[in-house]
Amino acid sequence: MGRHLFSPITIRNVELPNRIVMPPMATNLASEDGKVTPELIEHYTLRARALVGLIIVEHAYVSPLGKVSRRQLGIHSDTVIPGLKELTQSIHSAGGKVCLQISHGGSVCSKELIKAQPLGSSSIKHPMGRDIPKEMSEEEIKGVVSEFCRAAERAKESGFDMIEIHGAHGFLLNQFFSPLTNRRTDGYGGSRKNRLRLSIEIIQEIKSAVGEDFPVLFRLGGDDRMYGGLSVDDARWAALRLVRCGVDVIDLTGGLGGYNGQGQGYFVYLAEAVKPVVDIPVMISGGIRDPLFANNLIEEGKVDLVGVGRALLEDPQWAEKARAELAILQ
Repeated sequence: MGRHLFSPITIRNVELPNRIVMPPMATNLASEDGKVTPELIEHYTLRARALVGLIIVEHAYVSPLGKVSRRQLGIHSDTVIPGLKELTQSIHSAGGKVCLQISHGGSVCSKELIKAQPLGSSSIKHPMGRDIPKEMSEEEIKGVVSEFCRAAERAKESGFDMIEIHGAHGFLLNQFFSPLTNRRTDGYGGSRKNRLRLSIEIIQEIKSAVGEDFPVLFRLGGDDRMYGGLSVDDARWAALRLVRCGVDVIDLTGGLGGYNGQGQGYFVYLAEAVKPVVDIPVMISGGIRDPLFANNLIEEGKVDLVGVGRALLEDPQWAEKARAELAILQ
């Protein structure tokens, strides 16, 4: 039998037992200072025990200025490492592989929470933001690059098998890439190449810090789904450049202001555009609930990994039940 939902896949040097991924979904179960809690460990371990191939732990802020919610997980300081080690050990003991998504909210952040003016690619109010951000200086941009890099080093030290850089859903890297939120006239604005530059610099710094063998995923907001914003053509163009600088998986999604589509697999169209032009695994999420639908995406070669989000939140045993259902059909 060829490839299917339960066939293994190797990312760099990490073998996943199947292609089911729990995508990053904020739980607000961390402590107010960004540390792991017993509830957070239990939340992820439950799913790891029940055959999920890869768990991507919810977005963790790389800097206090990039924090978007009160009880968001942090990767901003060495003080969070002991708790993260407990989390990765628990998931590994349950037989799972685990990735950490690292992020900076930029202009989505609120003054009230971060006690400072939010940072952004330009002084343009974000579709989801409340405050006008400060346009980042080149020095502040360099600071963010090193914050992402240090966060990746902490994640590796904490026992994660890989990391995912959050470049979607209107967060800082998406703000730089989107022409709707980036009106800069320096080397980080204007052309697509300049607007993607911050993401590329972060990837390069991380790869050189954590080594070639540590997989780096990139969540690409490939379609802003807003007039004048990023489109499918930009997704295809960006994906090629992300591959060239060492990204190991492209996790495709969209919506500069957040997005919930209708039905199952509402980002399949992005994968259909990107997968033919890249030679690394491609992943999508988006309302996927039915094991047969997920399996068909893999069998037909549309994607290599399937993110199952809300269905796994509602039923931690989704993957186990999917295996039983697909076994009956084969």
